Amino acid sequence: MKKFLFFAFLMVSASTVWAKQVVIQTRNTTMVLDVETGRQPQYVYYGAKLTDYDLQHLQGVRGGRMDAYPAYGMNCPAEAAVAMTHADGNLSTELYATDVTTQGQLKQITLSDPKYPVSVVLCYKAYFDEDMIETWTEIKHGEAKPVTLTQFASISLPIRRGNVWLSHLHGSWGNEAQLVEEPILSGQKVIKNKDGVRNAHTDHAEVMFSLNGKGQENCGDVIGAALCYSGNYQLKIETDDTEYHYFFAGINPDNSAYQLKKGETFITPKVALSFSQQGLSGVSRNFHKWGRNYMLAHGNKERKILLNSWEGVYFDINQQGMDQMMGDIASMGGELFVMDDGWFGVKYPRKTDNCALGDWKVDTHKLPEGIEGLLRDAKKHGIKFGIWIEPEMTNSVSELYDAHPDWIVKAPKRDAVQGRGGTQLVLDMSNPKVQDFVVSIVDNLMSKYPEIDYIKWDANMAIMNHGSQYLTMNNQSHLYIEYHRGFEKACQRIRAKYPDLTIQACASGGGRANWGVLPYFDEFWTSDNTDALQRIYMQWGTSYFFPAIAMACHISATPNHTVFRTTAMKYRIDVAMSGRLGMEIQPKNMTADEKELCRKAIAEYKQIRPIVQFGDLYRLVSPYDKQGLASLMYVNEQKSKSVFFWWKTESFQNEHLPRVKMAGLDANKNYKVHELNRIDQRPMDVEGQVFSGAYLMNHGLEMPYRNEPEWSKKTDWSSRVLLLEAQ
Repeated sequence: MKKFLFFAFLMVSASTVWAKQVVIQTRNTTMVLDVETGRQPQYVYYGAKLTDYDLQHLQGVRGGRMDAYPAYGMNCPAEAAVAMTHADGNLSTELYATDVTTQGQLKQITLSDPKYPVSVVLCYKAYFDEDMIETWTEIKHGEAKPVTLTQFASISLPIRRGNVWLSHLHGSWGNEAQLVEEPILSGQKVIKNKDGVRNAHTDHAEVMFSLNGKGQENCGDVIGAALCYSGNYQLKIETDDTEYHYFFAGINPDNSAYQLKKGETFITPKVALSFSQQGLSGVSRNFHKWGRNYMLAHGNKERKILLNSWEGVYFDINQQGMDQMMGDIASMGGELFVMDDGWFGVKYPRKTDNCALGDWKVDTHKLPEGIEGLLRDAKKHGIKFGIWIEPEMTNSVSELYDAHPDWIVKAPKRDAVQGRGGTQLVLDMSNPKVQDFVVSIVDNLMSKYPEIDYIKWDANMAIMNHGSQYLTMNNQSHLYIEYHRGFEKACQRIRAKYPDLTIQACASGGGRANWGVLPYFDEFWTSDNTDALQRIYMQWGTSYFFPAIAMACHISATPNHTVFRTTAMKYRIDVAMSGRLGMEIQPKNMTADEKELCRKAIAEYKQIRPIVQFGDLYRLVSPYDKQGLASLMYVNEQKSKSVFFWWKTESFQNEHLPRVKMAGLDANKNYKVHELNRIDQRPMDVEGQVFSGAYLMNHGLEMPYRNEPEWSKKTDWSSRVLLLEAQ
């Protein structure tokens, strides 16, 4: 009976032929689709905002396939956004428009197959002030038996050919978010992740398309796209013999065929789209505003300045040492201390990385007064306290594994592949009991110790062997998808109960810098590599899509623990101040001069914190352009205050560096210059002087190539931070 009603609805819909122009508008952009019954919706336009007159006189598109959501089976040579095997074995699908609805800023276009009870809803949600459009799809069916989904992209977007360049982020552990810029050529470009747990190490699920040649920072037409998903993804750009590139983004379908039950709705992750005529930085500013306002947990709340214990003591946790570190960071003006790995384990004490994950009980040999004693000491020093956990993992040497070997990800009939320390294992987040356990880790800590202010949530292993002991054998291909559904469910429950808790997403460094993760987290650990020079490159790339408030940037010791480079303390400070400032160091090993420099820097950072964490970013000179320097600046919304960063990336005698033109200021305002973190014996010649915004943007200021402290403190590292205040 239901099947008959479904087809009757299709027949009635088909008898009422209509055509609509669906327009999605933001403050500065427009997207237009032509939607007609019995046809696939067609993209007509995406770009700068159109007037009502322009909307009525759009030129028809020629030379491309403009389907909004192409299905596989009736034009097999072309790339498809969705593919399925119907219950009867048919691999072909046709999707034609049957309805359009509008609810506020959300527009939905319903597509249906005329031969099968299958429907897809295309969803478009506009964020007017942020110039952002979120799009996703909802797939369901009424067939008698499950339909097998083999492709399930969130978006298909045609992009007119020309001199189109792609900017994307590639990297590895300790070298995350390296910017790659390349022209889009004929053939296919695929960017994907198959880690299973972390998805932002080797590649990122965000890209920018520069439509006027190689991307420029503050001019030119640019489209930005970010897949908001915590799991395996696939971005694909197909360039064939037509006039268009075709961009697809969604969950990676590799080994993830999904058996969609009758009546079940498969909702794809959203893709956030933004267009700007103000270049790469223009798109970045849109993503930052949207992220702070709608995605990032507590996106409009200032972040605390913290000291994390990891590089300072590693696993050598003890009560006296933690008290000493808390006292030191408090004395330098810090606001939070975070105790990292090594504090737990009773039967199997956590002295190294090969045991005790899952056994979240305090090691009282290390901490005889427990967490209570640490909280007391933090209160004594006038700072907050935070703690490290790795909830999704266990070790084969642990009480948890002894009790629940059935909770781990493991291929059927095979031994589990073990990771870090030779013993690490991934818990199966598709299992509701595991989800309950993960929630209980946070719940137990916060119930016993409600004064905990901050949690560092780590994830240090990929899914190495494909298999779930919870999922049925005919649904093993659901593992990657169900893992992240379970992860999200657990995060939602934690956030519902502890909405004010600050949580950092760490995943072997920057492995979870993704907008699918961040609604449940306040920030992410940008990289385990804290070397200031390499951080300039990583933070530059990360800033393409993520705001400074989300980027944890720490001052660390030298020689650096990853690359063993020795950089000046001022240089380390100046790099870290361009994000969420923190420290990753053992303060007792610092000199008195270094502590004093950090104390002054922390005090000055508190003055500029609102500008850096909430301001508009303008990238000025890229380190990737190899001009010997890198420079960027943040400007507050009123354009009354700005912070300008300038770092040399190499040092030579008789070098020649470009003068940096500023951006984002009010041309009609005058700005007073004040240098922060000054170590020079004499102030810069522009110190205290006033310049017009027009002059600073059209001409710029000459930066001295070297810092000039007293002779014994000279180094080959030079950097400047300037505060500009309107007069």
